[in-house]
Amino acid sequence: MCGEPWNARAVAEDIGFTSLNTQDIWKDHPEKVCAFKGEFADKNPKTVKAVLKALHEASVWLDNLDNRPEQCAIVSATTYINCDKDIILGRMQGKYDFGDGRKKDDPNYMIFSERNCNYPQPKYAKWFLSQYRRWGMVEGAPDYEGIAKQVMRPDIYEEAMKEIGYKHGGLNNDPEKLFDGMTFDPADPEKYATGFPVHSMKG
Repeated sequence: MCGEPWNARAVAEDIGFTSLNTQDIWKDHPEKVCAFKGEFADKNPKTVKAVLKALHEASVWLDNLDNRPEQCAIVSATTYINCDKDIILGRMQGKYDFGDGRKKDDPNYMIFSERNCNYPQPKYAKWFLSQYRRWGMVEGAPDYEGIAKQVMRPDIYEEAMKEIGYKHGGLNNDPEKLFDGMTFDPADPEKYATGFPVHSMKG
């Protein structure tokens, strides 16, 4: 599994196909991350907030589909993605050619600011921790609440958005159901992590 445009490029060059979109695995799943070391964030709060504000502005611009051809032309350069702009654009518009005869216009195309997707939801950190637990990357149950609180920092995001007058959607602790039928409840991540018959847990 990889991100775009490499799936689309494999199809365009007739060397591969796409089995499944990540949106079909987990709708509006967490993806890319804007991260700072805690020490840097503590010493440079204005810089961190300035980056979050710029990221928000760029995300709003990107969610206007009329701007996506320009965006694809920019990132297609050899100094960035180094890929034909039209290969990038198709999937940015939700136009999918899976390379095996299937084609569709996906209403759940990539988003950058819509549906509150930039809010640093602690539940996503808990989900990742549940996977570290399930696959033996940590020994014993991790401190789900403590680590999520330390890493996600919605307080910084909320302060930055308040300064530019942006009303975000806020905290969301709703359970998430993935394509395998299992429901992740952020209120009990350990139950989820230990509820799979296939695992390599330690401790």
